[in-house]
Amino acid sequence: MRGILVAASFWLAASSTQTLASGLVPRNLGPMTGVTVTTDENYPAGTIVIVSKNRTLDLVVSGSHAIRYRIGVGRDGFRWSGVVKVGHKAEWPDWRPPAEMKARAPDLPELVPAGPLNPLGARGIYLYRGNADTLYRIHGTNDQSTVGGFASSGCFRMSNADVIDLYSRVKVGATVIVK
Repeated sequence: MRGILVAASFWLAASSTQTLASGLVPRNLGPMTGVTVTTDENYPAGTIVIVSKNRTLDLVVSGSHAIRYRIGVGRDGFRWSGVVKVGHKAEWPDWRPPAEMKARAPDLPELVPAGPLNPLGARGIYLYRGNADTLYRIHGTNDQSTVGGFASSGCFRMSNADVIDLYSRVKVGATVIVK
């Protein structure tokens, strides 16, 4: 048994070293894109307003002032709109691909543990409709090239630096308006 544990430990260490050496592990948290803007509409402080066509997420800080972040949004056929709430938040979340996603990509694992290779990145902000998880998230990413594009299956991607900042500012129960 001890030999198996030693061999497993050696394999994990070797595979981690190979992953690091391959350049797959992000070397930084990505850019901070948040800028203060004046908006056309007044929403209560703490409200998140996502405009998919512009690939922006605004966190209202007061009246018509917001912090605007650059985001990645759903690709064609995966964009949606509506009003939801922040139902849960997690630091370095695990990722379990939804059944619909696994049907499209059967090779996806059942679980991707937290860490630098997890597609949810550094933080996950879970979007709920009533008490039901929509399975959509505002999250970081380990693939910075997708931020600012139409690339996801309906989630909203941010640089890890931006999602860490947003996570610290947004409260569970906050309203999220997706346009």
